[in-house]
Amino acid sequence: MSKLPSLKNLSYLLALHQHQNFNRAAQASFVSQSTLSSGIQNLEEQLGCQLIERDHKSFLFTAMGEEIVERSRAILTSTEELVNYAQSQGNVMEGPLRIGCIPTIGPFLLGVLSKTLQQQYPKLELLIREDTTQQLMNFLRDGELDVLILALPVDLQGNQQWIVGKDPFKMVLAPAVAEIAGDPVNYNKLPDKSIFLLEKEHCMTGHAVTACRLGNKEKINPFTASSLHSLIQMAEALNGATFVPQLAIDAGILAGTDLVIKDPSDGEAYREIGLVFRPTTSRRQTFRKLAETLAELLPEATLR
Repeated sequence: MSKLPSLKNLSYLLALHQHQNFNRAAQASFVSQSTLSSGIQNLEEQLGCQLIERDHKSFLFTAMGEEIVERSRAILTSTEELVNYAQSQGNVMEGPLRIGCIPTIGPFLLGVLSKTLQQQYPKLELLIREDTTQQLMNFLRDGELDVLILALPVDLQGNQQWIVGKDPFKMVLAPAVAEIAGDPVNYNKLPDKSIFLLEKEHCMTGHAVTACRLGNKEKINPFTASSLHSLIQMAEALNGATFVPQLAIDAGILAGTDLVIKDPSDGEAYREIGLVFRPTTSRRQTFRKLAETLAELLPEATLR
């Protein structure tokens, strides 16, 4: 058998691909630039193919290089999972678990989820990161996160999902607007530009508009909010309305406001909450237990 590439050299390749600069990649890997460059050259010699096209001032990854990067990422992630599995002596609910979550779920769920998991599995080490869906998907792809808690549907980008439960949407309205809105809300009765939404970077905007069947764009205010808390303040201060998930309402986001809760137009409206993970992962048993715990905390459990 020919000599296998070292994991260290594979990590150098990934660092260079991530940073697109030899000096920054070397700093991130805590080695000299010459060491990183030599490691990648050694990797090319072992594999018998060119991974990077170089000249004096720039470089680019070859098609084979891009493919090797993806396979290297999977190898290093699997290796890390193997080490964690061995260190936990095969107990799937021990050791580090890196969870990503979006901001329209995290503040209203992660506290009680963390507390529940800590009580049930005291040797589980939770590491939680909150960010937008796209950023979290990038972290999952790069092996920086193990599993994501997201609002569905999303572009899975080759990953897999388990749907855990439903989070119904409610409409909250300033009292003056609530008087004319009807129950459930008739959007046509609302003043133009009276409905406030989150910035487009937040997937909840698309989910809410679709689930609640808001087709009249003239009702939407052009000003957007960066968080659910800001959204609530805008709706109250500017005599408007917005969509809020039941999770946030149950967590008390409307406390201290005069906003009125009503059902959106056209019946039941909700977003699905689920786990997203890489298809190559060896931690499905861990994720299943996480999903079971999560389902107990959602307004409607539909684990599948």
